[in-house]
Amino acid sequence: MKNTTNNNINIKNKRASFDYEFIDTYTAGIVLTGTEIKSIRQGKASLVDTFCFFSKGELWVKNMHIAEYFYGSYNNHLARRDRKLLLNKKELRKLQRGIQETGFTIVPVRMFINERGLAKVVIALAKGKKQYDKRETLKEKDDKRMMDRMFKR
Repeated sequence: MKNTTNNNINIKNKRASFDYEFIDTYTAGIVLTGTEIKSIRQGKASLVDTFCFFSKGELWVKNMHIAEYFYGSYNNHLARRDRKLLLNKKELRKLQRGIQETGFTIVPVRMFINERGLAKVVIALAKGKKQYDKRETLKEKDDKRMMDRMFKR
C-alpha cells in the first residue's frame, strides 16, 4: 500500500548554521513513540537548543521538543525527553572520534519525514564559530541579498 500522505515536513535548526561550521553531515533515524510521530507529522516539533551526546556507545539527542499530541490520552509522550538516534556502527565510530577533538560537537540540523513515512534527523559534526566568523557570515549573506536585488532590476 502506497503512503499518500503529504510528506512536506521539514523542521530546521536555523541557529545551528549561524553558530557552527559543519564538517560532516549524516542522516539518522530516530526512535519515537506513536504520539510523537503524529505530532511531527503535524509539524509540531522544534530543534532549538538541541544537541547530541554518546551514552554507552549509542547516540542520543537531548532537548528536542516534540509537542504533546492533542488527541493523545494518558499514554502521551513527554515533550523534551532524550531520544535515541539510529546510525550504523561505522558512522557512530567516526562521530565518536570526531567529537574527541577539542571544539567539535554534534548538532541536529533538520528533521524531515522520508518517502516511506519515517522520521529522519540530519545531524552534523560541527565546530563552533568565533564571533568574527559569525560577523563574516552575516556580511556574506547581506552581500548575496544585495547582488540578487541588483540583478532582479
